[in-house]
Amino acid sequence: MITIGLLGCGNVGHIIGNYQGTWKIVALYDRIPEKAEELARLTGGRAYEDFESFIEADFDLVVEAASVKAVHAYADAILRHRKDLVIMSVGALADPSFREEVVSAAGTRGKRVYIPSGAICGLDNLKVGQISPLTRLLLRTTKSPASLGIAATERTLVFQGKANECIKEFPRNVNVSVALSLACGRDADVELFVDPDVERNVHEIFAEGAFGDLYIRVSNLPSPDNPATSYLAALSILSLLNHIDDPLVVGT
Repeated sequence: MITIGLLGCGNVGHIIGNYQGTWKIVALYDRIPEKAEELARLTGGRAYEDFESFIEADFDLVVEAASVKAVHAYADAILRHRKDLVIMSVGALADPSFREEVVSAAGTRGKRVYIPSGAICGLDNLKVGQISPLTRLLLRTTKSPASLGIAATERTLVFQGKANECIKEFPRNVNVSVALSLACGRDADVELFVDPDVERNVHEIFAEGAFGDLYIRVSNLPSPDNPATSYLAALSILSLLNHIDDPLVVGT
């Protein structure tokens, strides 16, 4: 059974903790100790008050469910302690130099870094873009104004540009654009809209290449206890963990 250290004990951490999977949470850390202690009571794992004690504990894999800042702060130490790493806050990898450092640190130590599919679908086959370059890759995201802290009375385009620039302006809201770019091997074009009439986060992917063209639309319901997080993003982590050691691998 894979043993897990959970980095971040908020909404997504609770979804992971409440699920009975083929793995076990044995260590927990959050910058707010009370959150780790509360979730530890649920999971039977041990809460740690400082990161150093947490990362020294005996487990196989760190699941990051905290923030971009947490990935920047702790990824190197996690890999130096020879633990695999699941990154939910994939926006941290928008910085090419930091991404290269993470990949190099993992490769040097024979460890793996996993990026869940998150709040979108289709990343498996979009990886063909690394073999046969795509001629078009556009992510169009529509969210409520409140989710971005923006006042708007009608549908409004608030960002148009590349994924690596979008994540700088909206670091907690467009992780999907970075995941899409990493899968395809090129920086995705992004259009970010706010619309007061929408109740769900909507992600539309347009891709064209030698294979043909595709259009994917995902209309996400929020997590039950946190409207800022898509439930699909949390579920994708559970799916990754459940199948991480499968002898039969489905999907590219």
